[in-house]
Amino acid sequence: MIIALDAMGGDFAPISTVEGAILAAKESEYKVLLVGPEKLLAEEISKYAKRYNVKSLDIEIVNATQIVSMDDHPVKAVRQKKDSSLSVCAKLVADGKADAFISMGNSGAVMAAALFYLKRIDGVLRPAISTTFPTIDGHCIIADMGANVDCKPEHLLQFGIMASSFYEKITGVKRPRVGLVSIGEEDTKGNELTLAAFELLKKADINFVGNVEGRDIPKSKADVIICDGFVGNIILKFGEGLAEVLLKLIRVSLKRHPITWASLPFLWFAIKDLRKKVDYNEVGGAPLLGVDGVCIVGHGASNCRAVKNAIFTGAKAAEHNLIKDIREAIAKSKID
Repeated sequence: MIIALDAMGGDFAPISTVEGAILAAKESEYKVLLVGPEKLLAEEISKYAKRYNVKSLDIEIVNATQIVSMDDHPVKAVRQKKDSSLSVCAKLVADGKADAFISMGNSGAVMAAALFYLKRIDGVLRPAISTTFPTIDGHCIIADMGANVDCKPEHLLQFGIMASSFYEKITGVKRPRVGLVSIGEEDTKGNELTLAAFELLKKADINFVGNVEGRDIPKSKADVIICDGFVGNIILKFGEGLAEVLLKLIRVSLKRHPITWASLPFLWFAIKDLRKKVDYNEVGGAPLLGVDGVCIVGHGASNCRAVKNAIFTGAKAAEHNLIKDIREAIAKSKID
């Protein structure tokens, strides 16, 4: 399994990306292609030579002379910077030289590069970003998380089909429960978009369980949550902020009560488990569903652990033939 990593993508690149690639190669049999300025990446790798015995790891540097920044216009960047680390990654997958590509960089540019080089799967109207969200008894996935802020009912239907395939492949759960985000559980609740999407999802060959409200998402009412990218991105950012605040409130409350604070050593593992559950670095990255190749979009502030986990997510999607499953599911749905 060969994974192409945009070594210059993200707020902390190439420090986080290089170490993340080393960790992934150390803990697996995957080959990692580090894409970026050859001299710069070689110097960064050398910093870990003794600690990780880098020479024994299956890591190769692929030179790229340009970098797409977070401030670049997505489409212009892909068109004008054809030798950027991001574009080279996408081309490696398109040319069959890598099984997946990962980037923690400009998410709009990642999507543009995937569309430009990989193209959409036949029949897919819009690609969707699908990411993992913590629930009371595990995780669900939400699609779309921001790739499409304005959607049609047919788009939401396809998000449900593609995300359901992804969830099944990654978790092994057959026919996962699919829910549509709305303002009420009743079939008649929602705006024009969700009302029309509800009817399409109801007829689709997926395990559609109906509408879910915002409060139902962390309660694990559905395994796959469907919404447009505007709503999905708000859910994601609200969830990240809420998790951070809750952890801070726990620390403040412990300090206010000396007896409870003294019991912290006994509570530490429970708090550690909670922190791990809500930490986006544990997820790594979100797949861009609907393009004809595995593409994982990471958080801009990802650390090395997130990069490693994103590589694992991409490898797992490729190993389980995710693209083939989505292609067959979309063809079966007969959407024009």
